Amino acid sequence: MGSMDTPTITENGTTQSHTAAAAADGEQKPLASSNGAPAEMTLESEATKKRRVGMLPLEVGTRVMCRWRDGKYHPVKVIERRKVHYGGPNDYEYYVHYTEFNRRLDEWVKLEQLDLDSVETVVDEKVEDKVTSLKMTRHQKRKIDETHVEGHEELDAASLREHEEFTKVKNIATIELGRYEIETWYFSPFPPEYNDSLKLYFCEFCLNFMKRKEQLQRHMRKCDLKHPPGDEIYRSGTLSMFEVDGKKNKVYGQNLCYLAKLFLDHKTLYYDVDLFLFYVLCECDDRGCHMVGYFSKEKHSEESYNLACILTLPPYQRKGYGKFLIAFSYELSKKEGKVGTPERPLSDLGLLSYRGYWTRVLLDILKKHKGNISIKELSDMTAIKAEDILTTLQSLELIQYRKGQHVICADPKVLDRHLKAAGRGGLEVDVSKLIWTPYKEQN
Repeated sequence: MGSMDTPTITENGTTQSHTAAAAADGEQKPLASSNGAPAEMTLESEATKKRRVGMLPLEVGTRVMCRWRDGKYHPVKVIERRKVHYGGPNDYEYYVHYTEFNRRLDEWVKLEQLDLDSVETVVDEKVEDKVTSLKMTRHQKRKIDETHVEGHEELDAASLREHEEFTKVKNIATIELGRYEIETWYFSPFPPEYNDSLKLYFCEFCLNFMKRKEQLQRHMRKCDLKHPPGDEIYRSGTLSMFEVDGKKNKVYGQNLCYLAKLFLDHKTLYYDVDLFLFYVLCECDDRGCHMVGYFSKEKHSEESYNLACILTLPPYQRKGYGKFLIAFSYELSKKEGKVGTPERPLSDLGLLSYRGYWTRVLLDILKKHKGNISIKELSDMTAIKAEDILTTLQSLELIQYRKGQHVICADPKVLDRHLKAAGRGGLEVDVSKLIWTPYKEQN
C-alpha cells in the first residue's frame, strides 16, 4: 500500500500532517510564499491537488485505503461506483470490499472516506496472485487453499467469477423484521420491482415483504398468523420448532429463501421449494412465535444430507442457537435411523459451528469410553457420518493410522485441552420434547 500522511490533532482540534507538525516543533521552516504559506508546501499542494483531480473518478478495481467505522484506515478494492445526484462530474460514491474482511462488510462509501494519496495503480490480478503466492509460506498457502475449497467446492473458477460479478453489490441495505432493524450482509435476488428499495419490511410470521412501513402496518392488521405455517414439533420453555413443508407452503418457503440469502453468501436460491422441509426455530412470548433461525433439509437425499442450509439471524447470534439447530438436525437423523452430514459448501460461520459441534460431541464420548471405541461405533451413536468423524479427529491429531487401520489416541489431558478450546456448547435439545415422525410422501 502507498504510505499515508497520518493526521495529527492540534490543540484547537484542527488537523495537520506530520510534516507540518514537525515544522511547528521548531525545525527549520521553508520560505513563506506571498500568502503566508511555505512556498514548497504551496507548490506541493497544487501538484497534489492536480494529481488527485486527474485520478477521479476512481476506476473499478482501484485499490486504496478507506476509513472504516472504527475510525482507522483499511485496504479496500473498488467494486462498483455510482454518480452522486446533483454532484459535479467527479462526484461519485464507491462500493468497496475491505480486503482484510469477509464480503459481508462490503459497503458504499463517500469520496472523503478514501485516502487518495494511497491509490495504487491497478495491477493485473493474475500477476498479483503470482507475486503474492511467491511471498507466502507453504503453510499460509495451504490455509488459503483449504478455505477456498471449503467455501466454494461446487463452483469452478469461471462459475465463481460469474457468481461474484452477479452478486457483487448488496441490493438491499437493511430489513425490518419484528422489533429489529438488521443490516444485510449479501445480495439477494428479489424480484425486479424491489430493485430500487434500500430497505424492506418483513412480516415476521408469514415473511411477506414490502417496500414501505405503512404497507407492513396494513398487512399486520390482516395477517392472522402468529407462528410459522407448519406443525409444531418441539416446545421446551420459550423455544419452539416448526416443520414447514415447502410443497404445502410454497410462498413462505420462497420468502424464507429470499430472507436467508441476505445473510448467506453462497446459498443457492430455491424457487422450487417443494423438495424441502424447513425447520424454523422460534422464541415464543404472548405476542407469538418469533423466528430466530432455521435449517432446511431435502425430503429425499441420496448423499445422506441431513441439512441443506442453516442460518441464525444476526440479532440472535452468539446465543447457542446455531449449535442447537445442528444438534436438532442430528436428532432427526437418529429418529430416521440414518447417519447424516451437512450439504456443502458450508459458509465460514457454518463451518465453525459444525467443527465446534463435532468436536464436543465426539470428545465427550471418547472421555466416557477412554478411547476404547471405533469410528463405526461413534457414527452409530451420534448419527455423524464416518468421514466427518475422521476429519474432525485428524484435525485434533487424535487419530493415527497403524497396521492398515485408524486408531484413536485418547489421552485424557489432551481431550480436556481440546474440549476447553472448543468453547461452550449450544442449547441442549431435550429429546423428550421432540414429537416427530420422519417424512413420508403422501399419496
